[in-house]
Amino acid sequence: MRRACLILPLIALGACQSVDPEPTQYFPVADWRHEDGQDAAYLLAPGDTIQLIFHTAPELDREIRIAPDGSLNLPYIGSLRASARTAGELRGALLQAYASELKDPDIDVIPTGFESQKIFVGGEVRNPGMVDLPGQIDPLQAIIMAGGFSESAKPTQVAVLRRMPGGQVMSAVFDVNKGINDPRYADFTPLRRFDVVYVPRSAIAEENLLMQQWFRNALPIQFSLYYDISGDIRR
Repeated sequence: MRRACLILPLIALGACQSVDPEPTQYFPVADWRHEDGQDAAYLLAPGDTIQLIFHTAPELDREIRIAPDGSLNLPYIGSLRASARTAGELRGALLQAYASELKDPDIDVIPTGFESQKIFVGGEVRNPGMVDLPGQIDPLQAIIMAGGFSESAKPTQVAVLRRMPGGQVMSAVFDVNKGINDPRYADFTPLRRFDVVYVPRSAIAEENLLMQQWFRNALPIQFSLYYDISGDIRR
């Protein structure tokens, strides 16, 4: 009876947990429904490769990789910031920079490589970490690429965090398990570069962990063998 009384508060604690991110001074949180549904224009980032075509000065044509500091080092004009700009914005900056160096500059900017196409998958997955974004994938596909759910995962509350260009962060929680069981609910939002997919720990796993910590911290003896809540023997 005492054991049951101890477990019940822990179950209540686990049930009250939320995967919604908490706002901070530097990392505000916005609800996912604030998104307008339109795909934002791709912003160049360090590691991306672009092809520059100078129609009036073909000797300057080149394919170049954006440096780690986000810049390009180009003839006549030196360093120019490329990261956090769209291809069109970079073209405008190049035209302005070369206006004093070339007669009637006409430049095309063509992105050719996207080294920065990464997302982050963490929490209760088998291989947490950075994952390549091969195309338009959803949270379930990202989790599969990270090795799938661990045994302690809670697939009904998978959180996705997305930082917007202005620094604001959108968040959403998806019931991935529902989509697995019924294809009608598998229409998850596509992921974007640098999205964070976080799989929380299930309530049972959380209770087991709390129980283990309570026993080890509260009792003045060292256990090498004990039972968890599910009755399994752990060493």
